[in-house]
Amino acid sequence: MALRSISLALQGGGVHGAFTWGALDRLLEEERLDIAAISATSAGALNAAALKAGMLRDGRAGARANLDWLWEQIGAIPNDALSAWFAAAGPDAGSISRAIEASPAYQWGEAVSRMVSPYQLPLPNPLRRIAERFDFDRVCAASPPSLHVCATNVRTGKVRVFAGAEITADAILASACLPTLFRAIEITDPATGIRDAYWDGGYTGNPALFPLFRPDLPDDLVIVNINPIERPGTPTTAAEILNRINEIGFNSSLLKELRAIAFVQRLLRDGHLAPGAMKGLHVHMIADDALMRQLSVATKTVPNPVVIARLKAAGRAAAEAFLGRCWCDLGSRDSIRLDDLYG
Repeated sequence: MALRSISLALQGGGVHGAFTWGALDRLLEEERLDIAAISATSAGALNAAALKAGMLRDGRAGARANLDWLWEQIGAIPNDALSAWFAAAGPDAGSISRAIEASPAYQWGEAVSRMVSPYQLPLPNPLRRIAERFDFDRVCAASPPSLHVCATNVRTGKVRVFAGAEITADAILASACLPTLFRAIEITDPATGIRDAYWDGGYTGNPALFPLFRPDLPDDLVIVNINPIERPGTPTTAAEILNRINEIGFNSSLLKELRAIAFVQRLLRDGHLAPGAMKGLHVHMIADDALMRQLSVATKTVPNPVVIARLKAAGRAAAEAFLGRCWCDLGSRDSIRLDDLYG
């Protein structure tokens, strides 16, 4: 059995991270596939931490079980059959998204978040009770997959990548800290003694790809994308405009790094760089933009069981399609056209 080794880049996107749950669930079933490293942000960081802790406890089955536990804590229906029934019987994803956006409770919450600072009206972070239950002895272990969690340093505006023993519950919460909802997470750098505040990593690295450029890591990089890169038409309502701003902002850092990868690929291909002078990555992507375009910021922040079930199923289907379509590309070439993404 030929074993393919990959690195994973897991985007953040709130509840839409259930798509990544589904994709990982299918990838973990594939015994021909080895996950050597993960760079992750926000919901991606939660998924990555659950995967690694479960993997080191009980292999692939442990990783899948730990991911199931994570999403049950967030709002998934724990019974697979019941979850599938809800997903099949419920209204379409777009209707659920519009209903949430139009609900008085959501409208009130949005209005308050624009007028009141979380420093005036502090809200408890619902993810803390989950993050603090991770087995950090395993999350931080030197054993593969190596894990990198991205957050945004509020003072410098730069990405901070936490790895090894630096990954704590606070680091994961920092990676998922939306500044209009929660107070910044403060973390002291043990190397400098400087205490800095951190916001969601999506602003500067969604996720950061450069930690996966190490020579000892695989040449194949698989991005699980949950923020649509393209959305046809011009948004005209206030909700549509804010949603598209969110998508563009949370994709901008990723597109910059993909442009840099493509530049290095051209230099290597054209002989301007000696082979081995820089890492030539093969880039792949698991995504379902058609589904994600039906959703919005509202479904990122409100955990609806039907939406979660549909996202998981879509993630599994997208990973299945990737494995069938792109297996032969692993180890040899990109399975996506980078120019089409950032051009």
